[in-house]
Amino acid sequence: MKTILIANPKGGAGKTTLSTNLAGFLARYVANSRASQDEEVFLWDLDRQKSALHWLSQRPAHLPTISRLDNAKEKSGKGWLVLDSPAGLHGEKLSDLLKRVEKVIVPIVPSSFDLAATKLFLHELAEEKAVRKGKAFVAIVGMRVDARTRAAEKLDEFLAPIDLLVLTHLRDTQNYVTAAFEGKSIFELAPSTVAQDMIQWQPIIDWVLRDQA
Repeated sequence: MKTILIANPKGGAGKTTLSTNLAGFLARYVANSRASQDEEVFLWDLDRQKSALHWLSQRPAHLPTISRLDNAKEKSGKGWLVLDSPAGLHGEKLSDLLKRVEKVIVPIVPSSFDLAATKLFLHELAEEKAVRKGKAFVAIVGMRVDARTRAAEKLDEFLAPIDLLVLTHLRDTQNYVTAAFEGKSIFELAPSTVAQDMIQWQPIIDWVLRDQA
């Protein structure tokens, strides 16, 4: 099973937003892909608040299926798993999760508190054996970033010297709020409403699906 970890030790960094929308995309991808007909998409919520599972419980039955995963023993060999990690993730718990995944996406919000916490986490990630040996690949996504703002400028300055792939910046929009209330991803909203968001998501999609063809 192809596993993607969404991780940042800081609460409110956008982990659940990224996790649920990525799971929503993958569910549609699997449903529409002939090569993926036997695959399933799973969401594993390790956060105490269980916001991702609440979102999943609201998901309309007619949409592509996303199944919940509650422990590693349930993990099958074929499909996709999006893992929404808890705040405060570090040390042995981080090392253990990295052994289970192929890719890690780190969401970052452009605030001074978030940047300081994330800087330490990125350093810890870089030192992890799975990352150093190329068994887990790491990328960064800016969350709630509006172009041409001071916050966006500060985030770009922060990311510039970091030797990690920066995939994209996702804007601050009510589309994510609307989708979350309805148990949907933005990929299931009206195309005309989310056209700009689809452009911003494309680098994430390309990176996640790389080597899957």
